[in-house]
Parts: sequence; structure tokens; C-alpha cells
Amino acid sequence: MIRTTAGWRLCRAAALVLAACGLAGPAGAAGSESGDCRQGPARSETLDGIGLRGEIRLGSGARAVLDSLRWPDAPDAAEAARAWLDARRGLRLIVVPRGPPDRWGRERADIQVADGQVADGDIDLAGGLIGAGLAVADANERDGLCRPALRAVEAGARDSKRGLWRDPVLQAADGPALRALAGRFAVVEGQIGHVGERSARTYLDFVARGADGLTVMVPKRTWRMMRARGLSAASLEGRRVRVRGILEVWRGPTLEATADAIEVLGEPDRREAEPVGERELRR
Repeated sequence: MIRTTAGWRLCRAAALVLAACGLAGPAGAAGSESGDCRQGPARSETLDGIGLRGEIRLGSGARAVLDSLRWPDAPDAAEAARAWLDARRGLRLIVVPRGPPDRWGRERADIQVADGQVADGDIDLAGGLIGAGLAVADANERDGLCRPALRAVEAGARDSKRGLWRDPVLQAADGPALRALAGRFAVVEGQIGHVGERSARTYLDFVARGADGLTVMVPKRTWRMMRARGLSAASLEGRRVRVRGILEVWRGPTLEATADAIEVLGEPDRREAEPVGERELRR
């Protein structure tokens, strides 16, 4: 079979995309288990425009959103992210669909700029936005993050205080700050003081009973997935973690976690764990 030059370039670029999506992580990831992370065939497209919340309009008329990326809620951050993408308007892209479309019929995809069109090295659109601190890595509606290595890209932006990370990360014990973001996506850090396993869900409490701080709710199915990865009440209690999700306010600030929403940051500090008597008063 005779290969055309264009066809060879597409194959080579597609291979590079798939390798970059080796940022895709281990086969044991939750999304991979469900098939949500399965990659479709690569194709060539052009970037035609940017819609609301990062929707990418392609030259073929298709609409796509970047997989494993959470578009920022804050208007100024969203405008900066949109400008970053808009600067690549008209460029040739390699698009690799990932899993089924979202609820609005948009492809979820890994997208890279085809060879030789950018000088700054940001050929992977999700990686470029996250590395610039203009978006965060998140599974969104999926059970798990398809490209967990994007968390390392995010960590670089956070360590360098770029973009969204110019301000300190929200703390789980700062109830007023958490309440102010009700209904919005947030990344929060803190130490888990108590883990309460119940029949329908598990509760991760970051503050003592009656204090104003975060509680993370983990649905039964998600808790089962987390336990399969080696996390448990015993291994999480006293640990400092980073969690992400949509903040709600019930009795206090609350966040419902997906399987990849919790990152363990440090060793447990049993000195600060609650006494057994206090636990007996819980829920």
C-alpha cells in the first residue's frame, strides 16, 4: 500500500497524540474500567472557534470538549482560557475522541496541534491550559480521570503560582470561604479528622462536630471503587488530602466526591484524630 505524505503525517501525529495520552494512565483507572476512557480513531481537523465553557468548534462542524479538564468558573479566568484557545484558531489539529459524547452531544477528546505550527511547545490543548494555570484536571461527570498525569502538569502550575493558583488553595477548615463558593467547583486541602462509613455513603469530616468546615460525601459505589485501590477509613483518617468537586451547603459546606477526586498528600497525624467518644456522637 502506498502512503501519501499527508497520510503519513496524520499517522505520525496521531501516534504522538496517543503517546501524550499515555498521560492516560494505568489500565486500572476507574474511567478505563467503565469504557469511558476508550480512545476512538484519530482524525485531522481545524480549530474553527471557541464557544461557552471551552466548547471547541471544529472545521467539520463537530463540537468537542477537552477530556480530563475542568473549565474555570470565574469569568476572568474563563476569558483568559478562551483567549489562550482562540490564539490557536485556524490551526490544524489531531482529534482523538475518548469514550461516549457528553449529555449535550459533544465529543470528549484529546486534541493536539499538528506538527510544526506552534513555537511555544504547547501542542496538547488540555496540557497547555492546565500548565498555564488556566484550567484544572478533573474527571467531570465520569467516574475516573482518563489522563491522571495531567495532575502532575497541574501541580507544576500550582507550585509556580500560575493563573488560578496565584491565590492559596482553599482550606477545608475555612467554612466562610467555602460557603462563598456554593454551587461552584473548588479544589480544597485539609486533614481528614474522621471517616464515617454508612450503608448509602461514607462521610469524610475535616472539622469537629459543630465546627464550620468541609464534609466530603462519598457514594457507596464510589467508596467501593476507592477501597479497591487501597483506600479505606483506616488509611484515610488523619491524612492530609486534596479534594475537588462542586461545593454545596447543607448543614455545612459539602462536596460529593468521585473516585479520582481525592489525592492523599501526607502521612496521618493520629495526635489530631478525634477521640472515640466524639465519634460515637456522629451521624
